Amino acid sequence: MSYSVTLIPGDGIGPEVTSAMRRCVDALGLGIKWEIALAGEPALKKFNTLLPDETLDSIRKNKVAIKGPIITPVGSGFRSINVAIRQSLNLFACLRPAHSMKGVPSSRDDVDIVIVRENSEDLYSGIEFFKDSPDTKKLIKLIEEYTGAGIKNDSAISIKPISKSASVRISKFAFDLARKDKRKKVTCVHKANIMKATDGLFLSSFREAARDYPDIIAEDVIVDNLCMQLVRRPHNFDILVLPNLYGDIISDLCAGLVGGLGIAPGANMGSEFAVFEPVHGAAPKYTGKNKVNPTATILSGAMMLKHLGELEAAHILERAVREVIEEARFVTYDLKSERSDPNAVTTSKMADAIIDRIKKLK
Repeated sequence: MSYSVTLIPGDGIGPEVTSAMRRCVDALGLGIKWEIALAGEPALKKFNTLLPDETLDSIRKNKVAIKGPIITPVGSGFRSINVAIRQSLNLFACLRPAHSMKGVPSSRDDVDIVIVRENSEDLYSGIEFFKDSPDTKKLIKLIEEYTGAGIKNDSAISIKPISKSASVRISKFAFDLARKDKRKKVTCVHKANIMKATDGLFLSSFREAARDYPDIIAEDVIVDNLCMQLVRRPHNFDILVLPNLYGDIISDLCAGLVGGLGIAPGANMGSEFAVFEPVHGAAPKYTGKNKVNPTATILSGAMMLKHLGELEAAHILERAVREVIEEARFVTYDLKSERSDPNAVTTSKMADAIIDRIKKLK
């Protein structure tokens, strides 16, 4: 069976890691047709926009895409292109597995957690009011009128919408994933002891959804307590379901437990479309140096193959990656016990080693 997949190289190190992923996936012999689409800096140069309609149309047509990281400026400038893609395609679920891997320098060897992050709401909705703007001043007065709460006049404000419909939807997604992957427990992460309206609704929606899954253990934990428990006892957790902001933060924490963002794959999924991408950023200081670890993007490719139903090919790709990393010969600098190891290889050389292993496993 052949597939047409939208490939968005991204910017920064994106083109390098997506090239490595593409070569590894092509080595499996599935005959995937890659449809190149642009976003970020390359799109701005060609189309005078960071996210062209042509790119979204390509994803809508193919229904599956994989992308490299795209630079998002901090504090000013344009909003995240990643968030824009998720919102445009209603990719309401962000899936980020964190698995310990032999050969990866890390603090733990007993982590096997899947983070299910609600993608469409929360503080990432982009509803913000900047300091000193007329709308912000009106909002401050309105809040004071309705609640009596005093807000400083020099404040900026972000709105945190949490809906029951989206919260039930993401909870059911997490429980369905548990059944599909034969996992035993789903844990809802929240701060409902303080944010009783928003996080309280997320928690009650989770509990409502849990009633339809009596075969799956359902529990909840306060987000700050979770951070402590993840460091001490990560093996106690299986699937975590979280609102948007907590999910972003906790997925990085879990990645840190297993060795860093360089090995952290991800997926953004909705009822119609799926976009796969590494969790890490675009690392512009390494652009063009052929130096960074391609594992996260390659494993995102394996997640894509599972989504396409190519389970055996996904297994071969994952095994090839794990064996190359465990052998520790042909790996990038961050996977060496000493980051200054002169025997560290380039991005493309690590991909070569994975391809050689794929050929032996096929």
